[in-house]
Amino acid sequence: MSPFHLTRTLPEDATDAALRADVLSGLTGTPKTLPPKWFYDAHGSDLFERITELPEYYPTRAEREILVARSGEIAAAARARTLVELGSGSSEKTRYLLDALDGLHTYVPVDVSESALTQAGHALLAERPGLQVHALIADFTVSLALPDTPGPRLIAFLGGTIGNLVPAERAVFLASVRSLLSPGDALLLGTDLVKEEKTLVEAYDDASGVTAAFNKNVLSVVNRELHADFDPDAFDHVALWDTENEWIEMRLRSRREQTVKIPGVDLAVDFTEGEELRTEVSAKFRKEGVRAELAAAGLELTRWWTDEAGRFALSLSVAR
Repeated sequence: MSPFHLTRTLPEDATDAALRADVLSGLTGTPKTLPPKWFYDAHGSDLFERITELPEYYPTRAEREILVARSGEIAAAARARTLVELGSGSSEKTRYLLDALDGLHTYVPVDVSESALTQAGHALLAERPGLQVHALIADFTVSLALPDTPGPRLIAFLGGTIGNLVPAERAVFLASVRSLLSPGDALLLGTDLVKEEKTLVEAYDDASGVTAAFNKNVLSVVNRELHADFDPDAFDHVALWDTENEWIEMRLRSRREQTVKIPGVDLAVDFTEGEELRTEVSAKFRKEGVRAELAAAGLELTRWWTDEAGRFALSLSVAR
C-alpha cells in the first residue's frame, strides 16, 4: 500500500464558486469586506512567507519557539498516533511535532491547495519513510470528514489562524472540531495574545511595505479570476487596533471616488473617497477567553504554553 494518499472532498469548482459568492456578498454589504483566504494565491503565499521573516512580524517566530521548546511535552500529553493539521500549507512547522511524536502512524494534512499538499507530502515521506500521509483537499471551515486512521488523534490548528474568524464563526468552527474528536483525542490550538498596540499594529504594517503589497494582492486575485478592473494603486493599506474587540483590522482605503467593474459576477462597485474595504480581522486572545471559548464547544483546556516573551500561546484541549 502506498504511503501517500490524496483525497479530494472539495469539488473542483468549489474555489471559483466560493470566490464569486464572497465577492458578491462582501462588496455589496456595508461595510464592504473580502475574506482573508483570498490573499493566498501563489504570489500572495510568497508575500506571506516574506512577512514571516520581517522583524516586525513576531507570531511565526514566537510559535516556532514554543514548538522547538515544547514539542516533547505536547507529544507526551497527546500520545497521538494520527496527527491532523488544518490549513497545513507547506507543513514546515509541523516537522517539530512529527519528530516528537514517537508512536505516530499517520499524518493528515488538510488544505485547499492540491499542489501544496502533494509537494509537502512527498517531501515528508522522503524524510520519514515509515510514515503514512493521507492528504485531504478540503475546506476545514465547512464540515470535514477525516479518514479512518489510528487513534488517539491530535488535531493541530497552528499559526493563530483562528483569529481570522469572528466570535460567532469561531464558535461554529470549534464545535465542528469537537465533533471530530473521540475520547483520548486532543486539539492543539495556536493563538496570538493581546499585547501593546504599537507591537500589534507594526506587525501588520511593516516599514518595508510587504504587508501592504500582501493586502492589495486580494484585488489582483479578483482582477484575474473575475476580470475586474481594480487599480491597487488607488487604495492605501490600513492596519488598525480595535480595542473593544481586541483584534487587528486590515483594510484597503479608497484614495478617490471610483467605480470598479467586476464582469465575472456582473457587478459594479462604487467607492467614495476614503471608503474602506475590510480584508482581514486578526483577533488576539487572553488565556481565560480561550478557555471559555473551548469550554463552550465542549473542550477542556488542559495545557498552555507560551514563548518566553509571552506573545503567543499553544494550548492543548480534550473533549469533555
